[in-house]
Formats: sequence, C-alpha cells, structure tokens
Amino acid sequence: MFASMKLSTFKSAFLARGKRAALRAVGATAGLAVVLATAHLVGAQEPDPAAEAIRGVNTAWVLITAFLVFFMQAGFAFVESGLTRAKNTTNILMKNLMDFVMATLGYWAIGFGLMFGQSNGGLFGTSYFFIGADAGDFLDMPILAFWLFQLVFAGTAATIVSGAMAERTKFSAYLVYSLIISLLIYPIFGHWVWGSGWLWTLGDSTGLVPGGGFRDFAGSTVVHSVGGWAALMGAVLLGPRIGRFGKDGRANFIPGHSVSLFVLGIFILWLGWFGFNPGSQLAIAGGNADAVALVAANTNIAAAAGALTALITAWLRGGKPDVAAAMNGVLAGLVAITAPCAYVTPLDAVIIGAVAGPIVVFGNLFLEKLQIDDPVGAIPVHLMNGVWGTLAIGLFGSVNGVTGVFAGGGFGQLIIQLIGVLACGAWTAGTSFILFFAIKSTIGLRVSTHEEMIGLDLLEHGSTAYPGDVVPGLIIRSQPKGGQTKPATGTMPAK
Repeated sequence: MFASMKLSTFKSAFLARGKRAALRAVGATAGLAVVLATAHLVGAQEPDPAAEAIRGVNTAWVLITAFLVFFMQAGFAFVESGLTRAKNTTNILMKNLMDFVMATLGYWAIGFGLMFGQSNGGLFGTSYFFIGADAGDFLDMPILAFWLFQLVFAGTAATIVSGAMAERTKFSAYLVYSLIISLLIYPIFGHWVWGSGWLWTLGDSTGLVPGGGFRDFAGSTVVHSVGGWAALMGAVLLGPRIGRFGKDGRANFIPGHSVSLFVLGIFILWLGWFGFNPGSQLAIAGGNADAVALVAANTNIAAAAGALTALITAWLRGGKPDVAAAMNGVLAGLVAITAPCAYVTPLDAVIIGAVAGPIVVFGNLFLEKLQIDDPVGAIPVHLMNGVWGTLAIGLFGSVNGVTGVFAGGGFGQLIIQLIGVLACGAWTAGTSFILFFAIKSTIGLRVSTHEEMIGLDLLEHGSTAYPGDVVPGLIIRSQPKGGQTKPATGTMPAK
C-alpha cells in the first residue's frame, strides 16, 4: 500500500511536474514568438540609413541657403545707406535690422500658418500658428527648418519697402508696417501660390493649363512684387523728399553718400541670391542636384545680362558709364530670373536679364515723370522686374512641365501668369494702401520738415553714423508734442 501510494504520489507529482514543464514550454515558445514578432516590427520601424542621410543633406541645404538669404539683409542695408545721405545712415540700418526682427515674430506667430497651414478654400491657412518644436516634419524635413527658410523670404519682402520710403519715414510707423506685412499681407498672397491656394491650381479651374497654374519658382511676384507694390504705396502716400522735385516739376538729383557701401551691398545681394533661388528647390540630393545647378546658372547669367544692358542703356542716354545703373541692373536681372529660373534654359536667362536692365533705367525715369520719389530704385527693380520675370515664364517656359508661347505651348500659361500679376497688385496695393493710410491717420507716417532737414539719425535715434561729419557747437531744436520748440543737445550733420 505504501508502495502503491508512493507510486501514485510519484505519478501524480510527475504528471504535475510534466504539466508545469509543458506549460513553461508553451509559455517560452509564446514568449519567443512575441520577442521575434516585436523584433520584426522594431526592425520594420527603424529608419532607413540611406533615407535619413538624404533627409539630413536636404535639411542642411535648406538651412544653409536660408542663412545666405538672411545675409541679404546686410546687402539691402548697405545698398540703401550708400544711396542715401549720411545724416540718415543710422536710420536706414536700424530699419533693415528691425524689419527682420518684426518679421521673425509676426511670421512665427501668425504668418507661417496663414501661408502654409491647412487651406481654407485656397485663400489662407488655418494651422501651424505659434509653431513649436513638436510640430513634426514638413516636406520631409523638420518643419522649423522649412519655417526658417520661408521666414527669410518674408523678411526680404518687408525690407524692400525701406529704400523707397527712405529719409522721411517715422521709425515707429515703419515698425508697424513691418509687422503687418509679415503677419498678414505677404503670407496670404503667398498661400495663394506656394500654399497650393487658388492661383497654384488656376490652370485646372480655367482649363487653360490642365494640371498646372500660376508658377513662381522663387518669388519674382510672391516676394519682390509684393514688396514692390507696398513700396509704391508707401512712396505715394509719403510724398517726395524736400528738394527732390522743383517747382517746375523737374527732378533734382540727391546723391547718396557712399558708392563703396552701395557696391558692397550689391555683391552681398548677388551672393545671397544663390541661396534665394537654388534653395527654393528645397532639396539637393539625387536628381535635385541637376535642378539646383540649372537654377544657379540661370541666376548668375541673368544678373550679368541685366548689368550689361542697364549700363549700355544709361551710357547711351547720358554719355557716361553710370555705376548706379550697372549695379541696379544686376538686381534687375536677379529679380527677373527669380520666378522663371527653374523653367527656362540659360539662353532664355540671357534674354530675360537683358530685358530687365533697360526696365530699371526707364522705370526710374517714369517714376520721376510722375514725381514719385524712390531714393534707391526699389520700385523699378522689384516691382517692375518682378512683373517682367513672372510673365517671362509664360513666354519662355520650356522646362519642368511649363511650356510658354515660344516653346509652342500657346498663350494659356501666359494668361495665367498675367492673372497672378494682377491678383498680386490688387491684393498688395490695396491692403498696403489701407495700412499706410491708417498709420498716417493715427501715429503719423512722415517726420516733420525740421527732422527731415536735420536728419533722422539725430532726431529719431539720438546718434549719428559718422561723428566726424558734423558741425560742432550747433544746437538742434526738436519739435515736441504740443507745438512748443525746445532746445536739445547734439550736433548738426554737415551733409
């Protein structure tokens, strides 16, 4: 009995132990299966090293070109200060700093979202406001990298206006303008084009260019014409500088104070444009390298052609090779090629730049006839040549799916480009006129006659860029609120 009980107990224990072993075996097998499955899933989710490398290269390219475009602010600052009088140098430099400061904050908070957020009927975006570090990717790159690249374009549109309104605009008024254009005016039009808004898809809705629409590769209209239209409205509402036009309507030349600064600024802008246009490909790895190379070559060729034809035009008219004409011819060619640089051949780029040069020369003369004072030629450079370059796509386009008139594509693309130009003019001229008129009616747009004569450096900023170029011992008399004149310490510029 004991034996049988022992055997029975052993059998029971054995069976129990076997059951536990079996359960452990099943559990181990299931666990192994789970581990293998998890490992498989983890492996599937691991980033592809090649794809990550391409993403990194493209992100670095976009950031580097953004840095180049940012440095164009220095180019604009030098061009504008060189072409204006010494007594306003600090004011010009401050404006070119602060318009980018205001653009940064406005475009981060609201502008980028209006431009690239989820589209509301093709009119404006509704997301990406107050963009943060957790916003994720955009176009296969960190969204903050894309935001920074787009920000420097917004800053460029804002700073264009500074030159046309130079030497007579209140600093406070300019701060308000810089914020509003970066926060509202520029982004909404930008959404219509680069945010896949109604202009981008206009070819389908009209049937003129099925599968296409308004095209502007890097911003002849989106950036330069927007800035140019705003500059025109500002210059008109401000009126000309004291002494710019005589009583008989004849234009008087007011020379700038530094050709060296002007020329240095042009070279900085030319360099920056190699970020402006090639960077707009938003990638450089793989086949993108071919597109970037075409854009860079076209950019340089058009700039050279614009400089040459502007120089020849001014030389034939005035009998001298004028430095201002040649330098503004460079900018004219650069602005004109900015929209079509990815859609045309190098030969087309020569023609586009060559037409741009005379446009800037005769554009300045046209403004003088209208008694519109643009001290640096911003309106002919950015507005007039922005329009020309945008229309040139409809004429010469033959690359990357765009076919213009001279490439056998008919007039469809040209008509759409013209609609885009008109839309930009209606929106930007209308909104910027309202903005400047509102500023003029509230805080004031223009400095007093006294301040303009003394110079904005001393009376707006309390300093001068060139302490050696002042007349010592003179008393500046400022005009405070209330109309009573009071003495203020300082010196009066000799220029």
